[in-house]
Amino acid sequence: MSIEDKLLKLFEIRNTDNYRAVVITGSGTAANESILSSVVGDKNILILSNGEFGERLYNISKVHNKNTSLLKFDWGEIFDLEKIETYLKDNDVDIISMVHHETSSGRLNSIEDIGALSRIYDTMFIVDCVSSAGAEVIDLEKCNISFCSSSSSKAIGSYPGTSFVIGKKDEFENLKNMPVKTTYLNLYKFYHFISSVSQTPNTPAVPLFFAFEQALLNILDEGVSNRHDHIHNMANLLRMGMKKMGLEFLINEDEMSSVLTTVHIPSHVDLELFKRRLKYKNIIIYDGKGPFKNKVFQVGNIGSITPIEIDFFLDAVKEVLQTFDTAPVLKHVPEFKKK
Repeated sequence: MSIEDKLLKLFEIRNTDNYRAVVITGSGTAANESILSSVVGDKNILILSNGEFGERLYNISKVHNKNTSLLKFDWGEIFDLEKIETYLKDNDVDIISMVHHETSSGRLNSIEDIGALSRIYDTMFIVDCVSSAGAEVIDLEKCNISFCSSSSSKAIGSYPGTSFVIGKKDEFENLKNMPVKTTYLNLYKFYHFISSVSQTPNTPAVPLFFAFEQALLNILDEGVSNRHDHIHNMANLLRMGMKKMGLEFLINEDEMSSVLTTVHIPSHVDLELFKRRLKYKNIIIYDGKGPFKNKVFQVGNIGSITPIEIDFFLDAVKEVLQTFDTAPVLKHVPEFKKK
């Protein structure tokens, strides 16, 4: 079974004859740029954004498409469906594009709701699934998604450096007569090569392709729904433990992805010291970005994570937080020894 076949199984596509998948040597951004540079032409595209990666979609589209519009929400804000529908009523929109899991906040945006609007207003629907594929249910058929992008890393669990696009076969075919705006990332060329000779148009990163295929096989052997459930369960364990410590989250739990958790930094905790002390315990956390910088930290729970690793993390966080409760925060204090 090829990588393409495994990808269609990962997304649990029912009518597989109606879809194709192409693999690109490049990160998830390469897959996004391949779509945005290839499918728009002179049509009108609307980008929905509520974070860093929605803004990235807009910046990519602006380079290639003069008729690019942005409907911008605050970082972490839920999409206002009424506002989006009003925009669709009042403006000529041919294509809607959005990010499924906006990792700058951890919010899982609803592809079901936006997909329903795209069907009502007869638009193409494009979704960035870079950090949700492999962790969340993504029903391309139900949600009216014409193209989606993702990468080999994140929840799929392979090395970074390869990405992919899954799309409706007839939409791929329609690209044949679209203006060519890029050579390396021409999406129709990838489709033509996979369809005609089962190859990529450019030299592939062969070792990464083998690793990617093995990661997909691992998920299929485990069972797609089992993999989703495992990641979701690890997220729940993580969040329950942090709530017991009194930590608070940026957004409601039922609006989060299963991939990561964004946590408010307690007011008495110095973030840099917190990070350094956790690093000495072999734990890496990430800063917030944009309006969240120095206000939150983020914890991921994908990869070979079990309750043992979750407990290890929670014990370490609890121990480090206690040091801020019992001693003044100083910039230059002796650090913990590595365990």
